[in-house]
Amino acid sequence: MAVEKIAVAARHLHFLVGQDRQGHWLAVERHGLAGGIFATREAALRYARDETGRRPGTVRLTRRTIAFRL
Repeated sequence: MAVEKIAVAARHLHFLVGQDRQGHWLAVERHGLAGGIFATREAALRYARDETGRRPGTVRLTRRTIAFRL
Protein backbone atom coordinates (compact mmCIF):
# COMPACT_ATOMS: atom_id res chain seq x y z
CA MET A 1 0.00 0.00 0.00
CA ALA A 2 1.24 3.47 -0.81
CA VAL A 3 1.57 5.98 2.01
CA GLU A 4 -0.52 9.09 1.40
CA LYS A 5 1.28 12.37 1.99
CA ILE A 6 -0.09 14.38 4.89
CA ALA A 7 0.48 17.71 3.15
CA VAL A 8 -2.83 18.09 1.37
CA ALA A 9 -3.36 20.64 -1.38
CA ALA A 10 -6.89 21.63 -0.36
CA ARG A 11 -6.67 24.78 1.76
CA HIS A 12 -9.90 24.10 3.62
CA LEU A 13 -8.75 20.66 4.78
CA HIS A 14 -7.15 20.70 8.19
CA PHE A 15 -7.10 17.04 9.32
CA LEU A 16 -6.65 13.72 7.59
CA VAL A 17 -7.95 10.64 9.40
CA GLY A 18 -6.89 7.11 8.48
CA GLN A 19 -4.89 4.08 9.56
CA ASP A 20 -1.16 3.52 9.65
CA ARG A 21 0.55 0.30 8.55
CA GLN A 22 0.00 -1.25 11.98
CA GLY A 23 -3.75 -0.54 11.89
CA HIS A 24 -3.75 2.33 14.41
CA TRP A 25 -6.17 5.16 13.71
CA LEU A 26 -4.46 8.53 13.16
CA ALA A 27 -5.74 12.09 12.98
CA VAL A 28 -3.04 14.33 11.51
CA GLU A 29 -3.15 18.09 11.03
CA ARG A 30 -2.05 19.03 7.51
CA HIS A 31 1.04 20.92 8.67
CA GLY A 32 2.03 18.21 11.14
CA LEU A 33 1.46 20.54 14.10
CA ALA A 34 -1.19 18.42 15.82
CA GLY A 35 -2.59 14.94 15.79
CA GLY A 36 -2.80 11.72 17.64
CA ILE A 37 -3.10 7.95 17.63
CA PHE A 38 -6.53 6.57 18.54
CA ALA A 39 -8.06 3.20 19.37
CA THR A 40 -11.03 3.69 17.04
CA ARG A 41 -11.98 5.53 13.88
CA GLU A 42 -14.75 7.31 15.78
CA ALA A 43 -12.30 8.62 18.38
CA ALA A 44 -9.94 9.94 15.68
CA LEU A 45 -12.81 11.63 13.83
CA ARG A 46 -14.20 13.14 17.04
CA TYR A 47 -10.77 14.60 17.89
CA ALA A 48 -10.28 16.06 14.41
CA ARG A 49 -13.80 17.52 14.31
CA ASP A 50 -13.44 19.03 17.77
CA GLU A 51 -10.08 20.56 16.83
CA THR A 52 -11.59 22.22 13.73
CA GLY A 53 -14.70 23.50 15.46
CA ARG A 54 -16.78 21.03 13.43
CA ARG A 55 -16.51 23.25 10.32
CA PRO A 56 -17.67 21.40 7.20
CA GLY A 57 -14.94 20.22 4.85
CA THR A 58 -12.10 20.42 7.35
CA VAL A 59 -11.70 16.68 8.04
CA ARG A 60 -11.17 13.94 5.46
CA LEU A 61 -11.29 10.21 6.05
CA THR A 62 -8.99 8.18 3.81
CA ARG A 63 -8.75 4.48 3.06
CA ARG A 64 -5.10 4.83 2.13
CA THR A 65 -2.35 4.13 4.64
CA ILE A 66 -1.12 7.30 6.29
CA ALA A 67 1.80 8.14 8.56
CA PHE A 68 3.03 10.98 10.70
CA ARG A 69 5.60 13.09 8.93
CA LEU A 70 8.52 13.78 11.25
